[in-house]
Amino acid sequence: MTTTTLALPAAADALAWVQTRASEGMDTARRLVDALRAAPPTDTLDALRQWDEISLQLSNVAAMGSLLSNVHPAEDVRDAAEKAEQDVMKLITELSLDRALFDVFAPLDPSGLDDQASRLLTKVLDDFRRSGVDQDDGTRARITAIQERITELDQEFGKVIRDDVRSIRVAPERLDGLPADWLEAHPAGEAGLVTVTTDYPDVVPVRMFAHDAGVRRDITMAFLDRGWPTNDALLREMFALRHELATLVGYADWASYDADVKMIGTGPAIPEFIDKITEAAEVPMRRDLAILMARFRQDNPDAEHITGADASYYEELVRKEQLQVDAQQVRTYFDFVKVRQGLLDVTGRLFDLRYEPVPGADVWADDVTAYDVFDAGVTGDKPIGRIYLDLHPRDGKYKHAAQFTLTDGVLGKQLPEGVLVCNFARGLMEHDHVVTLFHEFGHLVHHVLGGRAEWTRFAGVATEWDFVEAPSQMLEEWAWDPAVLASFATDAAGEPIPADLVERMRTGDDFGKAYLARQQMFYASMSYWFHTERPEDLTAKTRELQTRYSPFPYIENTHMFASFGHLGGYSSAYYTYMWSLVIAKDLFSAFDAADLFDVGTAGRYRDLVLAPGGSKDAADLVEDFLGRPYTFDAYAAWLAG
Repeated sequence: MTTTTLALPAAADALAWVQTRASEGMDTARRLVDALRAAPPTDTLDALRQWDEISLQLSNVAAMGSLLSNVHPAEDVRDAAEKAEQDVMKLITELSLDRALFDVFAPLDPSGLDDQASRLLTKVLDDFRRSGVDQDDGTRARITAIQERITELDQEFGKVIRDDVRSIRVAPERLDGLPADWLEAHPAGEAGLVTVTTDYPDVVPVRMFAHDAGVRRDITMAFLDRGWPTNDALLREMFALRHELATLVGYADWASYDADVKMIGTGPAIPEFIDKITEAAEVPMRRDLAILMARFRQDNPDAEHITGADASYYEELVRKEQLQVDAQQVRTYFDFVKVRQGLLDVTGRLFDLRYEPVPGADVWADDVTAYDVFDAGVTGDKPIGRIYLDLHPRDGKYKHAAQFTLTDGVLGKQLPEGVLVCNFARGLMEHDHVVTLFHEFGHLVHHVLGGRAEWTRFAGVATEWDFVEAPSQMLEEWAWDPAVLASFATDAAGEPIPADLVERMRTGDDFGKAYLARQQMFYASMSYWFHTERPEDLTAKTRELQTRYSPFPYIENTHMFASFGHLGGYSSAYYTYMWSLVIAKDLFSAFDAADLFDVGTAGRYRDLVLAPGGSKDAADLVEDFLGRPYTFDAYAAWLAG
């Protein structure tokens, strides 16, 4: 494999670099396509290799476009990257509907191919058929127009969310309860008021700690209204076009089309799964809600329900008063710099990796750090990949937490490079943000370890989409282990976090997990029913589904769906987070809770689940590791416990 990593540009050269990389990648792909059409290979393996090179060129441009449109500080660079991604999507649509290209692959003989090449040929033919390549000219033209418009809508939807940072201004005394370091970082400004934004480092602690219920409600409503009203119309058009596309290629609706290539298999299986989780969560949800409501009524005797504006605050009170877990005490052990290094130390030990900072690496923002990744079990100085950590908020940046691909790792062609994009505070962290960091790093290490694929199609996190969260959800377990946390979580005096505090934290985290599962099913139901019913009034449908599934009632005059970014990339498949969690709990059952760094188990997990990337069906990867098919049992026991 080449040891060359991608050379990113200096800030002054970024715009030209994006434009050049995009044009060169697109031109190369088109040239290869023309050659494939002009002289169709009769050798199946030769045809697949040519197609895979086309895929590699396009994936490189698309990955660059997706990343930099979401993270680059310069608007002109973000715009150029967004255009590059649009151009790739247009060309992919064009190629997927090219009957002449389909005719190159349809007659190819699969005999003599190894398992991976045979799998690739099957996937390529399935892609062509799902795209509508066998439709008439008029239908294919309509599909092209739909695909291009969906790409535009998806990008605009995300951009609106990214750019719509709202704020409230409050008197300093109304922020009583907030941690001292947070207050110090938020001095009063104009008219003696403090500005609180809807970015996570502001909204999360204010909702958790501010004693003033009015402040909590005001910031919650601002947070839930991001993207409104602009995204309402964009979403309704997106849902309508996705439905039309699915029906044009022979599916009942978009959810059925989307589920056809996922573990779940069929669209109607999605609401069945949602209701299965809903039922499993019912009894423990009622138990914990009763505890929450009892504490809420101490301050609000006549209350009939508690909303999301107050839930986080009163959850913290329950944990502090009844479970002896004080989140403000807990956060004193989680200094960002120590947590970041601890994350690298823990995952390096677990997966037998070594991370080395890249001195002088060109990055897109000053606070981005780059590391080369090495296989610690192999001598020599050749990295197996590179990672970038972009972990703090700034203007124009993606507002949530995600792993982005920069390059897919393909054997002998290029190394895997990935980027962790988050929005954490620079000082002390909430422990749930530490868990989020471990979670997202799980995607990153999956991308790197799965980056030695022979074929682009199977590189990195290339499994079925409803499995991709399982490895990252499982890695969260290491952020809860007392011995693991003691290795990096220390207070200002250098004292490690006490094991008994971690155990109380775990008990505190278990409180409310069933009603949070129900909240997730509310989100999953929106994702599914928005696509299958395509309601004209999205606010009314949100209220209906929230009443049916959520533990917390709808807050009047809010429109959270307008900033529900997963309606873009995840479309009708938000259920995948819970589907993956069911599998993650089963995967974790193979580890010894008393020794999370057991070399044998960790090595088998790395080699059998992560390293294969998408070269096998996810169910087979799990069975290879567990020695049996996955079951619902471990998740059900955890939920009820």
